[in-house]
Amino acid sequence: MTHTESEIIVIGAGIVGLATARALQRQHPGAVVTVFDKETSVAAHQTGRNSGVIHSGLYYPPASQKAAMVKTGRELLFDFINEQEIPVDLCGKVVVATRPDEVTRLDGLKARGLEHGLAVRSISLGELRDREPFVQGLAALVVPEAGITDYVMICERLADSIVAAGGWLELGSQVTAINEEADHVSVVTASTGGRETTTRAKWLVNCSGLHSDRIAQLSGRQTEARIMPFRGEYYELTPQSRSLVKHLVYPVPDPRFPFLGVHFTRMINGEIHAGPNAVLALAREGYTWRQANRVDLLEMAKDPGSWKLFKKYWRTGMGEMHRSLSKAAFVTALQQLVPEVTATDLVKSGAGIRAQALRRDGSLVDDFEFVEGARSVHVVNAPSPAATASLAIGEAIATRLGKKF
Repeated sequence: MTHTESEIIVIGAGIVGLATARALQRQHPGAVVTVFDKETSVAAHQTGRNSGVIHSGLYYPPASQKAAMVKTGRELLFDFINEQEIPVDLCGKVVVATRPDEVTRLDGLKARGLEHGLAVRSISLGELRDREPFVQGLAALVVPEAGITDYVMICERLADSIVAAGGWLELGSQVTAINEEADHVSVVTASTGGRETTTRAKWLVNCSGLHSDRIAQLSGRQTEARIMPFRGEYYELTPQSRSLVKHLVYPVPDPRFPFLGVHFTRMINGEIHAGPNAVLALAREGYTWRQANRVDLLEMAKDPGSWKLFKKYWRTGMGEMHRSLSKAAFVTALQQLVPEVTATDLVKSGAGIRAQALRRDGSLVDDFEFVEGARSVHVVNAPSPAATASLAIGEAIATRLGKKF
């Protein structure tokens, strides 16, 4: 076992961890920052498997951290994208009501968007056809602030900037133990080759996404909320069928759930992805039904919040599972927005996992959530729109930690 020194340790090389490391370097020049991640590349999980959307902030309550951080984060993100010459397309999106009961909710979304200062507006069905000829609905909004980019490339550039500023990026290093003392933090990591290293630092930031609650517990912080992994599965339009959708097409979300429903997303490389559904994964990194983890399943089974959530939403859950196992059911859901799409237009694409925090009472944590220790800050809930808000989240964490210096 070897020993090293660092000023600040960040756990997690997804976009939130890398944005936080960069913010710490900028706010505290000269501080040595080390980023650990158990994977051998950056953005290996949530960040590298998301839709690539730059969110507008349309859906979030005005007083929420999500609303504030998305607004600030978008500005910081565009600055970084332009500085680094990263591909971006501010293509806008349409939100479409397909049922009478959704029209009223669509009006509510418009009011919220205007409250956020967005240039959201109602459009006629004729304008909807002009923008998206194959999309049908009863009413629609256009949100010009939405866009698409390449978050993996953003992470790679963030990593480069961290190293260039004197930081360290330790990939293939899994955190196995944390000892948080009054005047320092010791972190034990195991490399992919099995070599153990102890790194001593003054401060610790936990941005480990799917494992954030476990890392918090390793450091002695007991969090009420536990991570519940929801898998989002996607299809994509075949190259011959991509003309069915031009940009971003979303349904009116159900306010009872944190998920937006199946939608169509044009990726920065020109692909059109359709989805996702939201099924409970059988492992925190369970990207298919075949990937199950006994420890993760046992933990979920013992958590009273899991059973309360299932009791409340079992019908919805069964519907999501049916759509996961049946392509025909998935196609039917997509046809609510684009009636002409058929099974032959779709091929299976990748899946992502949403690290969604769940409380013991069965409620899903709706906003970003942080827990502090004497020498640590833990990001225990940062699902979508965390990628869009990442640079603002990083600045907020650096400011929190700065108050402890």
